Amino acid sequence: MLIDTHCHLSDKKFTDDRDEVVARAREAGVERIVAVGGGGPIEDSERSADMAAADPNLRSTAGIHPHDAKNLTDDVEARIARLLERPEVSAVGETGLDYYYEHSPRPVQREALARHLALGRAAGKPVVLHCRDAEADLREVLAAENPDGTRGVVHCFTGGYDDARWYLDHGLNVSFTGILTFPSAGDLRDVARRLPLDRLMVETDSPYLAPVPHRGRRNEPAFVAEVAEKLAEVLNVDLDELAARTTANAEALFFS
Repeated sequence: MLIDTHCHLSDKKFTDDRDEVVARAREAGVERIVAVGGGGPIEDSERSADMAAADPNLRSTAGIHPHDAKNLTDDVEARIARLLERPEVSAVGETGLDYYYEHSPRPVQREALARHLALGRAAGKPVVLHCRDAEADLREVLAAENPDGTRGVVHCFTGGYDDARWYLDHGLNVSFTGILTFPSAGDLRDVARRLPLDRLMVETDSPYLAPVPHRGRRNEPAFVAEVAEKLAEVLNVDLDELAARTTANAEALFFS
């Protein structure tokens, strides 16, 4: 069994065949999916929560993506807090920092991240973190806001070994996407090879980042199998062991 720990199932790209997408995932051995919020306005998190409420094999998250940090009003924050009271909403996010696009100013992103971390502490729920070209600032905010550590995951990890090691030491897990399968991702595979399996997870980040051999197509949860296969190859472990260990890690974080 595999778990896709990060899928934007509420994305409009799944509107016409969402049920079929979930069915294909299960046929491929992906028994559970985390339908993340934080991919757009707060309504995306609310739709994800409703999907998870209707399916015991789904969980959801609630938050505002760093792209949209400028839209984190007091009202939106209150709506996130209400969502976190629901049992099917198992984490805060995705939140974090994105300095590649900078759709929201950097100081605004850092403030939004701090507010999400506070929501996670108040709700007693883990945090799903996004980071692109902002590793040092992400570490700084995490250390300041949660000096005793953070329960959660850095999703779609693309940093270096020192970044990964800091996150693990801070209490976080690390999750890999289809980027791990890209021919150009040799450095990332070298990092993954040095990380402990008991802290790793796999995801699609669908509908984005389809793995090889599905490049150019809409990504979907069934394709997390290719991510798992590549990670097993990189770590030189049996695929069944990789699936069992990453699933156990994901269950402990999102389904316990």
